[in-house]
Amino acid sequence: MRLAGAAAASAALAACSPTLSSRASRDGKVQLVYQDWRTDWFPEMAQQMLEEFHETHPNIQVFYTPDPENLLEQMPLDMESGTAPDVLAGCCDWLPAWGQQGYLLDLAPYVRADLDRETIEEWDPAQYRALFTPDGLQFALPKYHGALALYYNKGLFDARRVDYPDASWDHDDYLAAMKRVCGDRNRAGVPEIWGSMMDVAWDRIQVHVNAWGGRFVNPADATLSMMAMPPSLEAMEWIRGRMWDDRLMASFLDVQNVETRRAFVDSRIAMVEDGSWALKDILAGANFSVGVAPMPAGPVRRATLATTDGFAIYSGTRYPEAAWELVKFLISREYGLAMARANFLQPARASLIDQWVEIVRSEFATRTRDVDIAVFADGHLNGYSVTAEVFANQAEASRLARAAWQQIFTLGQAPVDLMREVSSQIEALQKPRREG
Repeated sequence: MRLAGAAAASAALAACSPTLSSRASRDGKVQLVYQDWRTDWFPEMAQQMLEEFHETHPNIQVFYTPDPENLLEQMPLDMESGTAPDVLAGCCDWLPAWGQQGYLLDLAPYVRADLDRETIEEWDPAQYRALFTPDGLQFALPKYHGALALYYNKGLFDARRVDYPDASWDHDDYLAAMKRVCGDRNRAGVPEIWGSMMDVAWDRIQVHVNAWGGRFVNPADATLSMMAMPPSLEAMEWIRGRMWDDRLMASFLDVQNVETRRAFVDSRIAMVEDGSWALKDILAGANFSVGVAPMPAGPVRRATLATTDGFAIYSGTRYPEAAWELVKFLISREYGLAMARANFLQPARASLIDQWVEIVRSEFATRTRDVDIAVFADGHLNGYSVTAEVFANQAEASRLARAAWQQIFTLGQAPVDLMREVSSQIEALQKPRREG
């Protein structure tokens, strides 16, 4: 997931990187550009790990550069102009969209020729499948495994004598707890402490839709929408009702557009649906005892997220073989553990889960004494993880859905039935691709 805030070190690294995607230096070394997160912790970690890569690959020189602030707008422009980085990281529904648009190299031939079966079998099957376009192009390999869970403030639950969330919870239990942990309300009906909060994003909404037994995309045909089917609408109505009818779940406007984790750490929210990628920030920032539980089960099933964060190669790179060597390094056990140590990113490899848990506990021994960190890996190990479903033309589908969700959830100005019209519009934009 993309995190905000650029460090000065990031800017310095960016300034020294080549302006073109790749070039050969005077000493014969292949020069590659690798673009990834611009957080305060990532550049230093990446630079240290690249030094190890350079030792084992003396003929390849890699320049790390952070993502631009306007990544989603800038990257397609760079790809179109031939100035995109050779190797890049992406996520969510927009990484598949870049693959669909032909901007990312098909990694399947490299995987077949040069990647052991054991590595592939360590990845979450749902996460791995999501890194293919509907027509079979393999546009990325897993970066880390980010799973959603339900964080909760133990102190607020204790004060209101509410049982802690656990693996038995469903959405009815979730709603009942929200009602009990909410604080006093002002004259406008706004609670002092909100019951819960979630990001209004493609994959976060989809997790709830999946829990209701619905889908966004027809699995047999990526040009057909299921966003207006009853289970999908019922799940979205449940979210909308909690935000605007009951005033139990906070919208971003309710917390002045701060991140979900920040609102939780500031004790403005009793529970928050957030990922393992937020774990370090929450443990470090909260001045209360933090609990973690699996996402509540829906009427049909339990679902959690397996992020589609992945490493990809720009299709316009001049040095695909060298870029592949870098990608192999980025998916290695060593790089996965480096990200885990730096910011508790949950490794994509199942064999590293125990080490990851120990890394977390070693830094926050007291705070995690009674916290089941392995909850974040439960969906991976027990097969209920889901990934972002994508249309054949995902870029346009995302644009239309996000505009509608802004009206429905963030502003509370449109009924969920608006999704019937949006679903039809999305399908209409897929048809030329299907018929062509």
